Amino acid sequence: LRHFSSIGFWGLVNNAGISTFGETGWLSIEKYEKFADVNLLGSIRTTLAFLPLLRKYKGRIVFMSSIIAYFSLGNGIYSMTKAAIERFCDALRLEMKKFGVRVCIIQPGNYARSTKIQPPVSAEEIWNELSEDEKAVYSKEYIQERANFFNSILSEGSANGNEVVDAMVDALMSPAPKARYMVAKLKEKALVFVCALFPTVVMDSVLSYALSK
Repeated sequence: LRHFSSIGFWGLVNNAGISTFGETGWLSIEKYEKFADVNLLGSIRTTLAFLPLLRKYKGRIVFMSSIIAYFSLGNGIYSMTKAAIERFCDALRLEMKKFGVRVCIIQPGNYARSTKIQPPVSAEEIWNELSEDEKAVYSKEYIQERANFFNSILSEGSANGNEVVDAMVDALMSPAPKARYMVAKLKEKALVFVCALFPTVVMDSVLSYALSK
């Protein structure tokens, strides 16, 4: 920080993140703690460390969220951390206005083929990690169906990761950056619209239908 104090500090991009697949009972508390530590607390730690310089130089803070902050299709643990980041940013954005610091959120859609954040899911590995209680409830066939479903979503991901990078650059360099940059396909934006504006029963019906396909 002492080095940056002498040359100026303009922008911070909180991009670190990990993802995994699994229904709630399939994941250990240790895994929940790890995801919260990397995806949420990691960004908060970095932000707190650089906040004095960002206020001094009226800089920018950019956070990598996701449209998955609005809903979950088998990766609730990732969705949970992104929803928390959104609320942290909402508070920070308002607090930083008086210092001239801009806070921006990037909300990518499915870019699984552009990154290595989520490798293909192995039903066998999931089964082997389940507790005996979970194995008594779920069958191998069910887990295989869910794994196939999630892997099909991953395979549909965009390979144009430069679109997300462009949004990050705009958030850092634009004279008037947006509070949120949703970089997603039209059908993904439509799903976010349904989740954000329609009653929960409608959202649950749409997501249940998607999960049953």
